[in-house]
Amino acid sequence: MSDRRSNRPRPTPNATALLDSLVPGDIVVPDAIISGRRATSCEAAPVIAATLRRRGHAIRGATVKVGRHPGGVPVVLRANRWTGWTGVAAAPGDQAALGVCDRMAIELARARRERLVCLAAPRSFCAGVERAIEVVERALERRGTPLYVRKQIVHNATVIADLEQLGAVFVDELDEVPDGATVVFSAHGVAPAVWSEAAARGLDVIDATCPLVAKVHAEARRFVRRGDTVVLIGHGGHEEVDGTLGEAPGEILLVENVAEVGTLDVPDPTRVSYLTQTTLAADETAEVVDALRQRFPALAGPPSDDICYASTNRQDALRGLARDVDLVLVVGSPNSSNSLRLVELAEAAGTPAHLIDDATDIELGWLADAGRVGLTAGASAPPHLVDGVVDALRGLGHVTVTEHRVATETIRFSLPKAVGKS
Repeated sequence: MSDRRSNRPRPTPNATALLDSLVPGDIVVPDAIISGRRATSCEAAPVIAATLRRRGHAIRGATVKVGRHPGGVPVVLRANRWTGWTGVAAAPGDQAALGVCDRMAIELARARRERLVCLAAPRSFCAGVERAIEVVERALERRGTPLYVRKQIVHNATVIADLEQLGAVFVDELDEVPDGATVVFSAHGVAPAVWSEAAARGLDVIDATCPLVAKVHAEARRFVRRGDTVVLIGHGGHEEVDGTLGEAPGEILLVENVAEVGTLDVPDPTRVSYLTQTTLAADETAEVVDALRQRFPALAGPPSDDICYASTNRQDALRGLARDVDLVLVVGSPNSSNSLRLVELAEAAGTPAHLIDDATDIELGWLADAGRVGLTAGASAPPHLVDGVVDALRGLGHVTVTEHRVATETIRFSLPKAVGKS
């Protein structure tokens, strides 16, 4: 990722705000500032504006001309020589709003500094997520709208919002889908009972289940057929776990941690096998497997690791840098299991870590003492959100970007026939 400024958006003159139109209570966070003939983007503006909105303030975004306007409105803060301009402004005489601006100026001064941003690699989309998103996009092109998707196609708020804009309709259960309509099953997989319900309703199903999740389902069926009690290591309530448990209700037992291993009651201790949710933390899962093996020495497992390559790669990449930075930011949504595991991994290394959907979730206070920031993203988070975080940090001081890469991912999954090549 380059530190060049040539790619920054150039504000257009017709976007210039007439700051003398401000009314008491208004606070302007400039998205760009015009000084003379030069227009400069304020890259930290999304962070500043979101911080103020979370505190209950009414915020306006605008392109602002530097200097005093007929209404006497000042730009309160100028950044240092590296960051160009950024600031906050309020109506003259509005002491309450100007006080907010002054306090924000202090916070910005504490957060502003030169930074090293170390990107973990791989990060962001994995092959299964890319496939699932493409399934929905192609289905919309070929089938039109409305196109129904059961559950979130992947666990990321930005992806869901983008697909909704294209016409996808996300539902929790099939009873929200009209008979005979087209429905996409999410990347997390579904239980056989869901397939049966869809068939009974005459629904046209397009299956976007990640092939690695489908592998776990196939292993569950195989272990159950041979008479094993199957122990699934995972997080209760997660859609992937619900789908796997549904392969053999009552015959697959869920454990979330080592403590729960001791509570298992199985009919034949010599006929026990285990599977795992694909998005778990490898270290913690290994501890649970060790506990299972101590209790059931004949324990059988899958022929290859169920934790997907993408989760493992992202964990390994972050593990390699977490102890060498002051702060870790993980781009991902709160319901993304693999993103949450990345936060936990960084915290286990003793480094403060935060999960953010995008740059607007950053709190300026996190950055006060953070000269070295580790940055990664869960497998369901779009890459451009990572770029947005780097840009926001660049608006608070000169940024040098490095990358810690542990693997290069070349895996691609073919699309289902329903949306594949014509």
